[in-house]
Amino acid sequence: MSEKMGNSSEIVSFVLSAYGNIGELKYLYFIIILVWYLSICVANTVLIVVIRVDRRLHEPMYILLSNLCVNEINASTSLYPLLLSQMFSDSHEVTVPWCFLQMCCLYTSAPAELCSLAAMAYDRYISICHPLRYNVIMKTERVFMMILLVWVYSFLSFIFSFSFIFSLKFCGNIIHSVYCDHQLIIRLSCPVSIQSFISDISFAILSVFIPFSLILVSYMKILGVCRKTSKENKQKAVTTCTPQIISVSNLFFGCICYFIDFRFVVSKLPDEVLNIILPMYMLICQPMLTPFMYGFNLPKIRQSCKRFLFKRK
Repeated sequence: MSEKMGNSSEIVSFVLSAYGNIGELKYLYFIIILVWYLSICVANTVLIVVIRVDRRLHEPMYILLSNLCVNEINASTSLYPLLLSQMFSDSHEVTVPWCFLQMCCLYTSAPAELCSLAAMAYDRYISICHPLRYNVIMKTERVFMMILLVWVYSFLSFIFSFSFIFSLKFCGNIIHSVYCDHQLIIRLSCPVSIQSFISDISFAILSVFIPFSLILVSYMKILGVCRKTSKENKQKAVTTCTPQIISVSNLFFGCICYFIDFRFVVSKLPDEVLNIILPMYMLICQPMLTPFMYGFNLPKIRQSCKRFLFKRK
């Protein structure tokens, strides 16, 4: 199929051109991607199950962490099965409805990730800055309401930013990526409208700037309190907040990789890195970073994992 077509009604599928002709390497790539995807699912599922079965972990922070792990599985499932199915495809075609479905899942999981971290940062703020009121403020019912709000907000931010894409007429069908990237899909519309720029700005504000600002405010308040407290309380705050700070920093770097065109910054990297790895950085690293950072760095979860995996009482 050609990249531009005269009759937009002919567009029933998109072609993911970034796969190219990988020959016999497709078997190696398939195994690597499959192992990585299964590892993500297993690691996050173990953490969810451990939090669910251990009543000692039925606390707001761990309930919110469990929701974060659910989102990691959701984001990975939105991407990796398509990658695996395309490994052995000759045409690398994806129907328009499936492409839109993947886009919906991917761009809902992105704000859900940062909003979940914002909720966890708020939980740490209440725990450290208002410890005597913690049990009153962070009731279980309120925690589940926060989780519901995270998902509703994430879905609405996607609808507000990208709902116009569903009514676009397309004059081309070749997407220069390995997944359905909204920016590349919009470029195939005829004509390309200013809505493309507006959607990027609104998505960046709703999905990145607002949650990141809430996280930043929470940790600034925590830092202000820690400066005046004892060394023991400082150490406790560092232990519980470090995984979240690393997650947020990694996501911030991932957002930079996604929103900035590195062709204008780095000229010596191969096209595979620029077109595939950097835009997908968050979906490659973050889903595995979350369970390992929290599973091995938070003492209560580490102990519960050992009891769960090795049947220790």
